[in-house]
Parts: sequence; C-alpha cells; structure tokens
Amino acid sequence: MPDIAAIQTIIEEHLATIDNKNSIVEIAFFGGNFTGLSLKDQEAYLSSVMPYINDGRVRSIRLSTRPDYITQENLDLLKRYSVETIELGVQTLDDEILKNIKRGYTSADVKKAVDLINESGFRLGLQMMIGLPGDTLEKSLNTAKDFIALGAKDVRIYPTLVIKDTLLEQHFYKKKFEPLSLETAVQWCKELYLLFEQAGLTILRVGLHPSEGFINKTSLVAGPFHVSFRELVYTEIWNDILKFIPVKSGKKISLSVSEKEYNYAIGYHSKNKKMLLNNFEVVHFKKDDQLKGRDFYFDII
Repeated sequence: MPDIAAIQTIIEEHLATIDNKNSIVEIAFFGGNFTGLSLKDQEAYLSSVMPYINDGRVRSIRLSTRPDYITQENLDLLKRYSVETIELGVQTLDDEILKNIKRGYTSADVKKAVDLINESGFRLGLQMMIGLPGDTLEKSLNTAKDFIALGAKDVRIYPTLVIKDTLLEQHFYKKKFEPLSLETAVQWCKELYLLFEQAGLTILRVGLHPSEGFINKTSLVAGPFHVSFRELVYTEIWNDILKFIPVKSGKKISLSVSEKEYNYAIGYHSKNKKMLLNNFEVVHFKKDDQLKGRDFYFDII
C-alpha cells in the first residue's frame, strides 16, 4: 500500500520551494507503469494529491505507463482525479523492432490505447527510443510521423543505451547488437526534433537523465550517453543554419540571436563559433531580446 504520508511530505517540501503565484505546478507519477498497479493503489496515490489540487497549489497530474495497460475503466478513474496528461512509453511503432525487443505489444495495440486516451480527453504524450535492435533512421522517422498523426501533444526522445545485467548487454558482448555512436544519435535526434517542432509538438526531453549510474558508468555498459545530450542536438541544429552564411575571408562577423538560443548558437564547446572562425577573422555573438526562437541576423564588416 502506498505510504501516503511520505508522498505528501515530499509534495509539501517541493511546494515550499516554489512561488505558486507565478508557477504552474504539475505532479508527475513517473518511473514505472502506473496503470499496471491495482486500481486500489492507483486511487490511493491519486487521492494523496487531491488536497493540493483542491486548494489550487497544484494544477494537474501527469503519469507515465505502457500502452498495453490502458483500459476504459482505468481512464475513468484517472479522469476523476484530475489527471491531465498520460504519457505512453511506446519506444517504436515498427512491429519488427517491437518483436525484436520483446516489448509484448504491437503497433495496433498502441493505436488502440491512443484512441481510448484521446477519446477520453486526456493530453497525450508519447516516448520514443532510437537505436533499438533493427532500427534505422527511416524507421525512427516513420515512428515520429505516426506519433504526430496519432495526435501526440508531448514527446520524449531517448537513445538506446546498453545497461548492465540486461539481455541487451549479453547481445552487445556477443556482437549481436551495436548501439548508435554519439554522433549518429545526435544527428538522428536532430532530424526528429525538427520534425516534431514543425508539427507543433512539445519536446519535453532529448536524451536520458544524467543519473549517477550513467555518469560514473556503474550501470552503463555502452551507448550514446552524454550529460549535455540535448545541447549537442541544439548545437547541430544551429550548425546547419550557420554554415550557409556566405564566406568573407578576412572579415569580421557579428551575429545577433535570442538570449534563449545564445549558447546553442555558439555551440557546445564553441563548435559553431570555431566553424565560423575558419571563414572570418573575428566572430562575435550577441543577445537581442527582440528576437524569438532561432531567428537571427548578422553584420559582416
């Protein structure tokens, strides 16, 4: 049975650090298959949050689960307890890959679950994983296009890593599986990011959370992990933009970008600035608070 007192203590501690007048607070149940719990336990967890919903300190609830644990009965329960967003750990919509990784469901099962979620009025989030056994860039792009067609509003993109004490680790050492290189994973994620962005989806995460086990490699065997993975992806997006600036050897260039994009435009470890220094004598980046998104302008002197 969930320890409701412990949950509420954690919530109280976090709310104490937040300026509720200017913040939109959402509580998330992540890290497992929420709807795989008994209905009784689900209701206990959700009930623990309701006092904060009722007094206005928390706006809504978000949770993650598997597509093969979605039923109308369960959705009716979630609706009664102010759950706004349901994220499904889909990984891929390629049936061959789903079979390879023994996921336990098919793309048809995913679409059935998505239909129930959409029809019940929840915000839909979908999580995908690139570089799974049998994956290709084309297959990942097809999954992304399917996510858009299914009506996803939020998305997370994770690269496949080889973790200790897993079947994938055995396949890796037997040369049956080779994870994507970091460079390849970044390039794939760049393509996916731009596709989702153009379709208006909110990209909540790119790359796995830098847990201690990944950083010190006590749980990581191989794969494209980087503590600044998202920054690497943003750097490549800007690299594609800036490499088309006309070359003016011996000249100085000043580039103005939005404050939010400033570091990404310069690039991780100044990658993009160094690229431009191959073509210009001096490269200067500056912030312009009137610019939005990746809009920019430059002056060549």
